[in-house]
Amino acid sequence: MRRGEMAHRRRPRHGLIGVRLINRRTLLKEFAASPMLSAASANPSQEADPPPWRRFRIWDEHCHLGAVPGDSPEERMALLIECADRLGIERLLLSQGYSAQRHPTADQLREENDRVMRAVRRYTDRAFGSVYLSPAHSEFSVREFNRCVRDGPMVCIGELEADKRCNAPEMDPIVECALSMKTPILQHTWLKTGGNEEGESTPYDVVELARRYPDLQLVCVHTGGDWERGIRVLRSTRNVHAEIAGSNPTTGFVEMAVRELGAERVIYGSDVGGRSFASQLSKVMGARIPDSAKELILGGNLRRLLMPVLQAKGYRV
Repeated sequence: MRRGEMAHRRRPRHGLIGVRLINRRTLLKEFAASPMLSAASANPSQEADPPPWRRFRIWDEHCHLGAVPGDSPEERMALLIECADRLGIERLLLSQGYSAQRHPTADQLREENDRVMRAVRRYTDRAFGSVYLSPAHSEFSVREFNRCVRDGPMVCIGELEADKRCNAPEMDPIVECALSMKTPILQHTWLKTGGNEEGESTPYDVVELARRYPDLQLVCVHTGGDWERGIRVLRSTRNVHAEIAGSNPTTGFVEMAVRELGAERVIYGSDVGGRSFASQLSKVMGARIPDSAKELILGGNLRRLLMPVLQAKGYRV
């Protein structure tokens, strides 16, 4: 496997519980081992010297309830919040529920969105919802956007996955919804050596959509998996952001993204529960970049992207 490639979220190597610690000198003092998300101490308030990551306002842009223990959305969300607390993560952006199919029907989309809204309504001060839509159901997606975002608690679109590639004409009604409330779109991408699945987007497709809609803000989720190639694809398209979620904490990913795109175009996400908070935070905390860049990546950029819709909906952050 090339170092830029990663296992798909639906077949994770390291889930919410069994986190593999990385052997990197700059992180040995920052992340201590534990069976739950490489958590810090069980009671962070009693630490004499708070760990380095706690000096940042961390917002996690990419969270799911899938692979998280619990019998209800509320129970699963409670565990995510408990784990986020241990690492000082302030806000979670949640999408897709927990039994989303690769090619969901309209009814399945609605069911998953209902689960996300149940979870975030229980934790309004800690979580935001992102609506799950599909260009294969364009008319329904417009109605679902209105129900969940325009008239509901959600603040974002995505993570959108397969069905149709994001540069397909059927994506246009969803884009128009995003533009109407200035919400970003989180678009799953992949660059597979054996070829993508039918309807699965690549960073090239994201760039094509972004050029068609220059006022749209897009997040290229996973940066295509093959991040070295994905970063190069995104360089010239200023309204596309590279997301670091999901891959192994490999040296050089964040450094290259900052060097080629600028820190203001790089966004932290974990892809929890398929991946862990800690393994994904380590990419940023261990990167040889200034603290000012880490502040943007760990939350500043996501707050900037969401601020128009948060203000329109009356959220205080």
